[in-house]
Amino acid sequence: MNQLFSIPTALCLPTSDIEALIQGRTIAALPKMFIRPGQRFALYSADSPVAIKAWARCELCQILDETKRLDILSKLTIWTPQSLKEIIRQQQHLFLAYLRVYKLPQMQAVSVNTNIQEKIGKFVSLPNSLNVSESLPILTDAIFAQRKRQLENLEPPLHPELEELQSALVSLNIANPAAKELDDDIKAFLGWSSDKSIKPLDPDLTWINDIAKLGDRSIELEEKKSNYQAGTDFENIARQSLEFLGFKVENAYKGGAGGLDLFCSKPYPIVCECKAGRLIPSGTVEELIKLGGMHLGADQFLDSAKLVIGPGNPSADILKAAQKWKVSIINAMTLQKLVELKAKYPGAINLVELQKYLEPGQIDYKIDEYIDKAEREINLRSQIIKAVKELSEQDSVNSAAKHQSLTVTEIRVHYNATNKSRLTDEIVQDLLIELSSPLTGYLGREKGDNWRSDRFYFLRDLVINPK
Repeated sequence: MNQLFSIPTALCLPTSDIEALIQGRTIAALPKMFIRPGQRFALYSADSPVAIKAWARCELCQILDETKRLDILSKLTIWTPQSLKEIIRQQQHLFLAYLRVYKLPQMQAVSVNTNIQEKIGKFVSLPNSLNVSESLPILTDAIFAQRKRQLENLEPPLHPELEELQSALVSLNIANPAAKELDDDIKAFLGWSSDKSIKPLDPDLTWINDIAKLGDRSIELEEKKSNYQAGTDFENIARQSLEFLGFKVENAYKGGAGGLDLFCSKPYPIVCECKAGRLIPSGTVEELIKLGGMHLGADQFLDSAKLVIGPGNPSADILKAAQKWKVSIINAMTLQKLVELKAKYPGAINLVELQKYLEPGQIDYKIDEYIDKAEREINLRSQIIKAVKELSEQDSVNSAAKHQSLTVTEIRVHYNATNKSRLTDEIVQDLLIELSSPLTGYLGREKGDNWRSDRFYFLRDLVINPK
């Protein structure tokens, strides 16, 4: 259980400084006096009225009276070199406080009876003490220790271009969900955030929940829709599903009387027949063969994968025809599960690998095998990241290194011991390189002379979304 602390005072800072501390963009503040390490206080904005969102504990306070290397200090904080120089010119020095910041469970409305603008950088008394705990840190212990050492040693930032991009996103105040997700990903990659919350399903993807409903129920009875309309609705959502998975669906072969329901040309050709209702009608496979051959030509059709998406268990005749003509059959729920996996983990579906599972006959169990395999691979990567994080946090207190960087063997030994596994160094190395790619950004990598001398460090978690 987290210990409670009573806080009677607050440090008054500009609103922009407090927001940067809460966002994890900085761990530093510029008070007007020396702050004793270990002192706790609320963060009070210069705006009025004000709501306190966070509190802080001072970890270190330095007195700087030289202008050299202010350019690097600027890059590690939120202040320009010119503003830092101006403070030193006016005060002959500046106080640089390293703050460990914690969110409050709920914002606290507080009003201080004083001229706040005159109190910027100073402490003010709160009308009532706040009871706080360390349950909601902005940064993990390991990330804060890394950032603190970087600031103490004035080590230049590792990714200045990404920091500039993130600052631009903040200044634009973009409300677009994609921009917000990019902002969150950049902050996590830079170590400015350790938010491990599960992302809710994008409102634009709620249609995924309707795939099985449109394919497996008798809509014409439940919603008074005609057979034709029910079939069209399912065909449309099947088209949307295949496109979402990464197939290129050709409009030239769009369904209708005498037409193919769906034809995907990339990454490999696949002919698809969609059937909504309670059962797959007899003759569905023969219909797919006839229409496919007519519209695509014999050679192109024979080279294409063939798929029926429909409800229920296929009859013996349908299964026999499927084996003869090498047609795969899945139900709508299986299609929905594939799309759900793609929505949770955008890179999880490898369509080329999926093609190997498109065997003749009813293959729902085969697709389930593929989904299980993909989820196991995601979980493996999550556990590798966890191993790096755990080792980093074990060393974070005593290590004086720039990062708590680890060798492949150290990570492999810890992972195998924790998970009762027998992964080799070569397998772990491949996973670590993948996870430290700029396109993933879960780990950082310090490249050595050869792969055995590479070192890796933790950046952010890979959160496993619940089913």
